[in-house]
Amino acid sequence: MLRTTSQQFPLALPYLIAILITFPLFWSTWLRLFQEWLKWEQVLAHGLPTFVLFIGVVLLHPPLTSAATRGPSKAAGTLLFFLAVLWGLLELVRIDTLAYFMVPAGMLLTCWTLYGFQSALKFVPYVLLFSLSLPIWADLVPYLVDFASVVVGNLVSLLGITALIEGANITLPYGRLVIADGCSGIRYLATSVLLASMTAILNDYRWKGWVAALMLGVSLALLVNWIRITALVLIAYYTNMESSLVRDHEFFGWIVFAIFIIPAFWLVPVLRRQQQAKIRIMRINKKGLFFLIPALLVGTVGISVVQSATTPSPVWQLKAPAHSAVSTEALPINVYPPSGMTHEVVQFEAGGWVSIAQSSRTSGEDKLVPYLVGVLETGDWFPVVDQNKQGITVYQNLANRNRVAVFQSFLVGSHETSSYRIAKLLQIPAILSGQNRFALLTFQANCTSRDCDEAKEQLMRLRHEKLLTSSR
Repeated sequence: MLRTTSQQFPLALPYLIAILITFPLFWSTWLRLFQEWLKWEQVLAHGLPTFVLFIGVVLLHPPLTSAATRGPSKAAGTLLFFLAVLWGLLELVRIDTLAYFMVPAGMLLTCWTLYGFQSALKFVPYVLLFSLSLPIWADLVPYLVDFASVVVGNLVSLLGITALIEGANITLPYGRLVIADGCSGIRYLATSVLLASMTAILNDYRWKGWVAALMLGVSLALLVNWIRITALVLIAYYTNMESSLVRDHEFFGWIVFAIFIIPAFWLVPVLRRQQQAKIRIMRINKKGLFFLIPALLVGTVGISVVQSATTPSPVWQLKAPAHSAVSTEALPINVYPPSGMTHEVVQFEAGGWVSIAQSSRTSGEDKLVPYLVGVLETGDWFPVVDQNKQGITVYQNLANRNRVAVFQSFLVGSHETSSYRIAKLLQIPAILSGQNRFALLTFQANCTSRDCDEAKEQLMRLRHEKLLTSSR
């Protein structure tokens, strides 16, 4: 092992230098990245091992290029500068997910600037492997849960067993199963994609082989999770919910995963690398270092802005007439905003409730728009698929079958949107203009036994009224 490493080290050194340069370029993102890895959370337990694996593969199996190093690329240097500017803006508003993507992009542009385009192109598969360690997996969980709910619901229907399927809820004669976040299969997906990436790198696949390996990995992970959930439904049905697997199915899931994944990757042919005579040991182009200085400076300036204190913003207060303050438990569907946000609920005499949760960004390290996934307590509710219009979602209670229309609006400074993703982007103009106040408005109205038309009209009226006013 040590002999192999010493032989490959001259080939790996240029890429290791490109990796190291990104540490001062994006130092705060790197710091936060290591902090996320060391939490060892369920969806990112593979993060630090993947990074170690990435460094190990670069050392033991570095990219090979036959192209000689040319002069520094002005295009790559310019792109690297603008990437640093973009990263500074993302750090300014703490859009962490996008900031994480700047690190692998910076690796490629640094490699391109110092060693040429061909070297950067050979480095792409390795950087993609590193990207698997980024904290982006949690964002995929809701989509995987929805996908699994549809597929498993159809499979259970085809099996002909007695079951009531309502979104992610499968009600059996002796109990109910919920396809929750733990059933997303995110760990199987991460592991499978990691194995596929390693296989593609070690076999030196070209882009077609890469696509085939990744498609195989993703397909197997999704298939395993669907089969696992369907099997658990059958076990729950035929054991009257008394099997221990219904309560503790972690080990069972990995057994199913191994049954599928081990034979699949065992059958993949192993291609040994043939050392070519034309392989060159790349030399760093010293002129290319001058392109890194502006990028370093703009990053440093951006971080100084992030860490600077911000000006307090006025608090929003409700000014609409004919309303009364009520407790949060009065809401049909409870709202649980993140800690640090003030929360009040009002009920209108004309009908409907409005939940107002707001916060102020007081330092550069704070996010203006906090993480808001799962603020609605929908455990006993499921969305009615064919009644999601105009941004309004209709939820139906699993027990009493009551329906509630819900609409959410996000206020980012002086900007308003009904999209959480757009609200994250609106942080940039809001903070640059000195606006540091954020609010989440949640409108709710009960539907009648016949339909939800009146409830939707009520929510639209409340939405278009100017309910809030600013005060110190």
